[in-house]
Amino acid sequence: MSTTMRAVVLHAPGDIRVESVAIPEPKAGEALVKVAACGVCGSDIARMLTKGAHRLPLICGHEFSGYIEALGPGVSGYELGELVSVPPMIPCFACGPCQKGSFSLCEDYDYFGSRRDGAYAQYVAVPVSNLMKLPEGLDPVAAAMLDPAAIALHAVWRTKLRANHRVGIVGAGPIGLFAVQWARLAGASEVVSIDLNAQKAAMAIEAGATSAVSSPEEARDAAGDGFDVIIESAGVPAAEDMAVALAARHGDVAFIGIPNAPVTLGEPTFARFLRNEISMHGAWNSFSAPFPGDEWRTSAVNLANGQLKWKFMVTHDLPLDAVPETIRALGDRSIFSSKVIFRPNGE
Repeated sequence: MSTTMRAVVLHAPGDIRVESVAIPEPKAGEALVKVAACGVCGSDIARMLTKGAHRLPLICGHEFSGYIEALGPGVSGYELGELVSVPPMIPCFACGPCQKGSFSLCEDYDYFGSRRDGAYAQYVAVPVSNLMKLPEGLDPVAAAMLDPAAIALHAVWRTKLRANHRVGIVGAGPIGLFAVQWARLAGASEVVSIDLNAQKAAMAIEAGATSAVSSPEEARDAAGDGFDVIIESAGVPAAEDMAVALAARHGDVAFIGIPNAPVTLGEPTFARFLRNEISMHGAWNSFSAPFPGDEWRTSAVNLANGQLKWKFMVTHDLPLDAVPETIRALGDRSIFSSKVIFRPNGE
């Protein structure tokens, strides 16, 4: 086996290079994973083009699956060649939130692709605690989409969503499309997708939304007296305000999207929030006890049994060398995309 691999290395915001680097050596308690598929998260785009990472240079990419290539000292229970998914957060397991099983709130976590090298590379060294066994027959691309599926479910579980509730999903990217499906599986009587992009609106219908609207005016008309549950995944300040404005009396609004600008609730929206006693919930990551959490296990089961659809989301399936130009195109929105998948080993 070679001692070097191909990887996409971020040297500075906008300085993205495909390079030859050393293959990581799995330490005690780690396995070497040969990356099968790695998806693009919206946070990757901002990190690689404008924000930068916690340390540089860095290999980004955190939504991934792969095959066990080698086992470090002390690792057992896994077979060479076994497909695994890799939850990207590495909790400390020692802080107060971790001791309570609230791993998403860990105070001293590590993270693939932002704090340590990630999966825009052929190989990644992974702690055994982050190797997730998968249902038989799960496609490696589906396994790489467990993170957005679990994030959507974590947000849904932050609310009081019940059968026959009316649900609004703001944003029809992959997380929003999974949220549509989770709402339907929970028995929602109506699921309305709200996204300004007509192509994404069509994808929301394919995901199972009862209707899809593409303007704030249409969203207000569809809301009527308000949605019982709103899941906000767009991460745009105007969408954050709209999400609260569309909620019903005693409605729940869960926020997933990460805005890159200040968020302001207008006076009418804030008055509605107060008078209708609306509950607003932050939803951060997707982890619970036992790690990585029921969000991940439930997502894996439902991806494997076909209850969660994913193939229609994949708009790009590309080799590793395409990462720099694709990230730039996603940043300037010169291409339409939903889920972008890279295959570092060309499989």
